[in-house]
Amino acid sequence: MRVVIAGGHGKIALRLTALLARRGDTVIGLVRNPDHVEDVRAAGGDAVVLDLEQADADQVAAAIAGADAVVFAAGAGPGSGVARKDTVDRAASVLLADAAETAGVRRYLQVSSIGIDRAEDPNTDEVFAAYLRAKGAADDDLMARGLEWTVLRPGRLTDDPGTGQVALAERVSRGAVTRDDVASVLVGLLDRSSTARRVLELVNGDVSIDRALAELA
Repeated sequence: MRVVIAGGHGKIALRLTALLARRGDTVIGLVRNPDHVEDVRAAGGDAVVLDLEQADADQVAAAIAGADAVVFAAGAGPGSGVARKDTVDRAASVLLADAAETAGVRRYLQVSSIGIDRAEDPNTDEVFAAYLRAKGAADDDLMARGLEWTVLRPGRLTDDPGTGQVALAERVSRGAVTRDDVASVLVGLLDRSSTARRVLELVNGDVSIDRALAELA
């Protein structure tokens, strides 16, 4: 399988790259900063330097041409303001989906966020609310397309070692999930075309990842 990961230098993306490369898949990470190319290579993938805030759909389509699937795992990251939540978490996703349609790449996995509905809660921090709105808008755009999309909405992300135990369903109780486990679930979703056109929430739980994925069928 040939997989292109947008946001290829992110923690989830690098974990996903390592898992896919280990089993023999070809992985291309799209990175904004040339300094991050070696990190992607160290994880077992290759990298293309492409700034999704500056590129157009044709440039992105050229970068993902021939892929079996694309994964949107990009994000503006901690410390970014309201404007970049929109240009990265929403607009870059829309751009990648446009490019996927142009390049004929049907399978599209999107890493979103649990709790999208909290964006309008007056107690939600302004920047976090902007992040949730951007993720929600990106999801809405993707779900309106004819691609074979799956939206994965993880809970609060942690860098703890993966547990291999999750709760994965259309609705789960809010909680945390390790980035290792998110990456492992993404591998399983890539392997299961039956999960296309589904929105799934993910937190750590008490069911093995393999069983949780099997139960989705």
